[in-house]
This record gives sequence, structure tokens and C-alpha cells, in this order.
Amino acid sequence: MQYNRPIVLSIAGFDPSGGAGVLADVKTFEQHKCLGMGVISALTIQTENKFINVEWMSFEKMTEQLQPLLENYQIEFIKIGIIQNIEVLLELVLWIKEKNSSVKIIWDPVLAASSGFALIEKIDQETLIKLLKNIYLITPNTNEAIALTHHTNENDAAAFLAQYCAVLLKGGHSEQEKGVDYLYSELNVIKIIGSSEIVYSKHGSGCILSSAITSQLALGHSLEQACRNAKIYIENILKSNTNLLAYHVQ
Repeated sequence: MQYNRPIVLSIAGFDPSGGAGVLADVKTFEQHKCLGMGVISALTIQTENKFINVEWMSFEKMTEQLQPLLENYQIEFIKIGIIQNIEVLLELVLWIKEKNSSVKIIWDPVLAASSGFALIEKIDQETLIKLLKNIYLITPNTNEAIALTHHTNENDAAAFLAQYCAVLLKGGHSEQEKGVDYLYSELNVIKIIGSSEIVYSKHGSGCILSSAITSQLALGHSLEQACRNAKIYIENILKSNTNLLAYHVQ
């Protein structure tokens, strides 16, 4: 089926508040003039400030949802959020690549909910490396980069990850340069600075940023420009109101 807009797919959790996960991703895709689709990786019970519980979708349940979408639509960019564990994530990514070897996967490694609820705790380094070799871009914040690699320094952690795929190190949690992002590749490191205007914390901001990058890539922008454009989008989101749930505005 042919559409005038690029189709972008999210594989992420269902957040009933709509602030994070697949609902937030699809809102972001649509704001970027992409056609958004979603596959549920987990059913969560949460609000914007409280994470209560999660029911994980198995590999089989996710591929059952994915199969008809990949068969019927031209999908070149997929954003992945929370998955039960890194082993299931690797199995899923390899399955997707087998169906379409050219698809670009953007992984937002959500290891814990913004409220502090732990989602993924054990990271096997050999499995991680196999996974990264099949990923186009990973978008960890500083805490996630350190947790993934066991490095004590966020920059060393990002450099390690960048041996295998591109890395956008998000600076929202950085104690060194708060709010400054760094795009790492095998070739160089690019600094991405936002505006100095007042912004407010938002539930799901990491989900939204990675989805904005995925949308920008689907629209044909380079990785650097996609990250810069997405930075502008997320700052507008953070300024949209003073509460934890964002209004999606351009």
C-alpha cells in the first residue's frame, strides 16, 4: 500500500496516560507528518508520576503484531522502546532484519521508568554487542549509557557503544553539561546544544526525542540534522506546559 507520507513504526509499551511509550511515539510521528504505527511490547499500569506494574509481551506476541505490518507496508524506520530484557530484544531485532535487512532501527534503551521502577537490570555485554551491530542508532541518557557499559564516565560509555552503532548521548541527566547532547559515531563526536530558555520536566521526554529523530530520518534528513531538528522539537515539548504530560506542539 502506497502513502504520501513515510510510515514509521514504534515497538514500545502502552502507557495509559499517553505521555510515554507507543502513544507518545505515534503522536510524535504524526506531528512530523509521518504515518505512525505501533506494536505493543508491554502493558503498563502508570500515570505521569507513578509506575505501578508491567505485563510484558512475549517475542511471539510482538512478532504476531509485526508480521502483517511488515508484509503490507513499506516501513524503513522502526523505533524500539521498552522490551522485557536484552535477550528478547536481540531476538526481535534479528527477526526484523531477516524480514527487511535495510530497515534502520533506533533503540531508546529505557532501563527504568522515570519514577524509578527498574525495567532492565541485567546487561550481558556479549548480547549487547550483537544487538548494537544490528542497530542504526541508540539514544541513551547518561545514566543509561553508564549502566549499559559499566563504565564510570558517560563519555567513555558512549565511545564504547559507538564502536558498534551511532550513539546520541542525551544530556538531560548529565552532571557535566546538563541539556547538551553528543552524537557519537566511529568517525567523530558532534555537540548539539539547545536553547537557554526555561523548560519543564516531562514524562516520556526520552521516548518523544527518539521518536522525533526517527521521524526526521524517515523524512530524509541526515542523522546529524535529524538529531538537531528533534532537539528543537523536544524543547518545544518541554516548554508546552508546566505539568508532566506534554502537549505535542511544533
